[in-house]
Amino acid sequence: MTGMRKLLIYGDSNSFGTAPMARIGISPAHPKGSRWGEVLAGELANEWEVVIEGLPGRTTVHDDPIEGAYRNGASVLPAILHSHKPIDLLVICLGTNDLKLRFSVGAQDIALGLARLTREALASGTVGKVLLIAPPPAKERGDLAEMFRGAETRVLGLADAIERVAREEGAAYFHAGGVIAVDEADGIHWSQGAHATLGRALTPVVRGLG
Repeated sequence: MTGMRKLLIYGDSNSFGTAPMARIGISPAHPKGSRWGEVLAGELANEWEVVIEGLPGRTTVHDDPIEGAYRNGASVLPAILHSHKPIDLLVICLGTNDLKLRFSVGAQDIALGLARLTREALASGTVGKVLLIAPPPAKERGDLAEMFRGAETRVLGLADAIERVAREEGAAYFHAGGVIAVDEADGIHWSQGAHATLGRALTPVVRGLG
């Protein structure tokens, strides 16, 4: 890996590779090598080392009273950054889980949570640059519809809000919803084809930040 730059993906189940769910409690995963981060790594072979830190249920800044406090992306971030330093580019793809009914937050608060993660990452001395990815809009579908009740309203304006905080915090920005959409089966997770599309779409973006 000598001479290669390091990219760390900090995300949730869609970075982990969870496939669309038929029902709660069943967590299917896409085949190894097909996650968007792995597709990106393949495209950037011999240029970037790509590390994927995707945790299903991860939020931006919230302890989850049902799924566990360790889902809080802010509290875990420092340990992960220092475990992988130095990091040339930190890619943060979070925000979807904040739309769960239990958190009752909207687009502005989600974006402000991402702003906090960006500031803390850049201040840590472990990260060179940050890229914020706005996830595609969530939908209320299938067995996850009740958990995400109201998400289609709360998600309105999220991409614009994330773009604004990225600009204010000195981060780069990419709207995943411009190239992919959530799967209709559960309204949250992405198909294998969407993962491939996103990984390829991000390739020139990352190269441009190198």
